[in-house]
Amino acid sequence: MFDIKIINEEHKEDINIPNEPFLLIGKMIPSYVDERWNYSVLYFNETDITEMCFPDENYNYAEMKDDNIFIGAYDKGNCIGLAILQDAWFKYMYLYDLKVFKDYRHKGVATALLQKAKEICKERQYSGIYTQAQDNNLSACLFYIKTGFHIGGLDTNVYKGTKQEGKADIIFYLDCS
Repeated sequence: MFDIKIINEEHKEDINIPNEPFLLIGKMIPSYVDERWNYSVLYFNETDITEMCFPDENYNYAEMKDDNIFIGAYDKGNCIGLAILQDAWFKYMYLYDLKVFKDYRHKGVATALLQKAKEICKERQYSGIYTQAQDNNLSACLFYIKTGFHIGGLDTNVYKGTKQEGKADIIFYLDCS
């Protein structure tokens, strides 16, 4: 079993849990028709499945604590997952980061982190949460849909001129009211 709690100064090192690899098993393809977002899913052939790992962030608690809320998932005192929320200028808080150690995935940890994030949003009188995921990170995209998020936008320009060119960010929203 695991515990969910706000990370404070005492546990500030926990905001730098390392990123771990995940599989790129397919791609979410959003569409906007008649003022409604929908999506289809393209699963990759087994030979086209690859693994990806984001670089570690090296967050600075002292610099970030005023504008961010850090939520940790703990198993026997060890941080196994992290969610970072940021205040936003409109009625949705930004889910800046969400990660769970590989051995704890598919066990409800990320869902529990999101539940705590929803509680924080309500306390702060936000309407909900928004975040983004790369279209080829199908597992993350489907996780957001499964947990109640809906597609609210698509950024097809964000990776132009980078090593990630050809990818897009899907913007997801979760209503918390």
